[in-house]
Amino acid sequence: MNRSEYEQLKKTMDYHMDLYYNQNRTQISDEEYDAMMRQLRDAEKEHPEWISPDSPSQKIGGSAKREAGVKVTHRVPMLSIEDVFDKADVIAWVKKIRSQYPQARFSVEQKIDGLSMTLRYEEGKLAMAETRGDGLIGEDVTLNALVVPDVRSQLDIPWPYLELRGEVYMTHEDFERFNELQEAQGKKLAANPRNLAAGTLRQLDPSVTAQRGLSMFVFNVQDGPAELMESHCGALDLLSAKGVKTVWHRLCSDEDEVIDTIDEIGLERENLPYDIDGAVVKIDQTSLRAAFPAGSKYSAGHIAYKYPPQERTVMLDDVEVSVGRTGKLGFIGLVHDPQTGKPARLGGSNVSRVTLHNQDYIRQMQIGIGGLYRIRKSGDVIPKISGLVKAPEKVYEAASVCPVCGQELIREPDTADIRCINPSCHAQLVRTISYFTSIDCMNIVGLGETLVTALVKGGWLESYADIYRLKEHREELIENRVLGAEKNTDKLLQAIEASKENEPERLLAALGIRNVGRTTARTILAEFGDIDEVASAGMDRLLQIADVGETTAECICEFFQNEGNRKIYEQLKEAGVNTKKKLQEENGSALEGMTVVITGTLPTLGRKEAEALIIRNGGKCTGSVSKKTSLLLAGEAAGSKLEKANSLGIRVISEEELFEMINGNK
Repeated sequence: MNRSEYEQLKKTMDYHMDLYYNQNRTQISDEEYDAMMRQLRDAEKEHPEWISPDSPSQKIGGSAKREAGVKVTHRVPMLSIEDVFDKADVIAWVKKIRSQYPQARFSVEQKIDGLSMTLRYEEGKLAMAETRGDGLIGEDVTLNALVVPDVRSQLDIPWPYLELRGEVYMTHEDFERFNELQEAQGKKLAANPRNLAAGTLRQLDPSVTAQRGLSMFVFNVQDGPAELMESHCGALDLLSAKGVKTVWHRLCSDEDEVIDTIDEIGLERENLPYDIDGAVVKIDQTSLRAAFPAGSKYSAGHIAYKYPPQERTVMLDDVEVSVGRTGKLGFIGLVHDPQTGKPARLGGSNVSRVTLHNQDYIRQMQIGIGGLYRIRKSGDVIPKISGLVKAPEKVYEAASVCPVCGQELIREPDTADIRCINPSCHAQLVRTISYFTSIDCMNIVGLGETLVTALVKGGWLESYADIYRLKEHREELIENRVLGAEKNTDKLLQAIEASKENEPERLLAALGIRNVGRTTARTILAEFGDIDEVASAGMDRLLQIADVGETTAECICEFFQNEGNRKIYEQLKEAGVNTKKKLQEENGSALEGMTVVITGTLPTLGRKEAEALIIRNGGKCTGSVSKKTSLLLAGEAAGSKLEKANSLGIRVISEEELFEMINGNK
């Protein structure tokens, strides 16, 4: 690995560490992340001069969050544990310690897949609970910790101060209950128990934390009386007798007992009601640990053996095809365990669905009905196929038409994505209509995704042309309170009518033609006076326009050649939506050489409309006020930019004054 590849690997790992520790989500499996970490360490072993404090090998990936509490500095740093993936490394580590301290003993315990939390007890009462954060600074989550059943608010102990560290996790039962509720409500599913547990502990409302259900095992005494700081296992046993829920652990004398216990934990892994991803080995005599440091990131005297990912063999029964809100096809395999005839048991949960990604992946993995495949859990809700066991008679091929609307599908150039581009396809109808009404398109204020969803479900909208027919259903909409009371309904219907007069570039962008956004639409209509001309233009004519490449030209031609798209466009024209460029949109020079800043809410113009108007008349728009600013266009609630403009003596104008300047009255 060269230096450039090393630096890129660091950036990639930083990205995934941020997802895992700070955003409570993942895009790769633990195994894939561990492989990157091994690759990084190998490079740093070969080139120690490359190592810096910001390397993923030298730091903990979390950072304190503000959502659930205030920042707090740990009294005892909450460090990570160094991972190994070969039992030979565990044996070598144990032998090394015993060669220097023959009396050393070891605690072997389950490595719970959750997030760390420290509990501070003062005179037996819980004084604070804190997350790990970056290992030195975390956040105060005391209120949330108090609703976790395994966290004792009061301990019957004689010691003035006790600090315990444990792992907060979510059981399979609570995780599945949460996702079942999310699915029933049409909401996004949680990726895995660890991520859900992390997000739940950081909730602002403790009642949400209590409702979702969290559990906790204590696995270490961070600080306390001497009698708890001598033997690790002895301390856990004493705490357990006091009612503290402690992690499963066993005291071992040598490497053989350590490995036997690791194997025993591994065999029980799939039967546990919670996820574990390894076994932790600790020197039992706490005083000996400092003699075996593992770097600034890791706790001394600890090592963690990571189990290989669990796999099962399944048979594919069927392929379920779905159409997403962007029109992209998704593929899910329906599987069963061929030995039991039931869903496969993997990682403590029943698996009957696996992700199949796309058609290229299906061909590559030889996926077809009747085939046998190995599956493994990754960072996603749905497991993935990791290998072929027995090929099917026939590899699955997606149909050529959309399973929802029946229109012909297209494959995007240079990608594996297959899409339905019918804007009236019910699988993507809410998205296409919401895009049509958005601020960068037709800018129909008030008609957002929530109302669009209600109108689609009620049968009032089947394409974005139907927006302009809503006035025909005014009484019905008022009666059903779909858009609100009479006043709100009329206000929205007026906004819809007003949008008919928009400049045509908005309509061209709103049609949802791939690769044609507002800027491209403006460029195209600088060459054509009417969208009708764009619709009838061929590839050769479109390619003569600056910034319009072959792919964009193909998308435009394909869109207007599609019978369904053409029909909707004609309906929009019949409804009176403007398709022609207005003469007054000719470029002017009234603002030539001027730098304009816009602030506040203008009476009639949106921010982007005002910017376009200024640019068409020779001006330039910037986001901040400075000595180089020529004009400040100010609307309602102008704020600090107005104050700064006044202090610098910059001219402040209203929307009306802007129009007067452009029209030559000033």
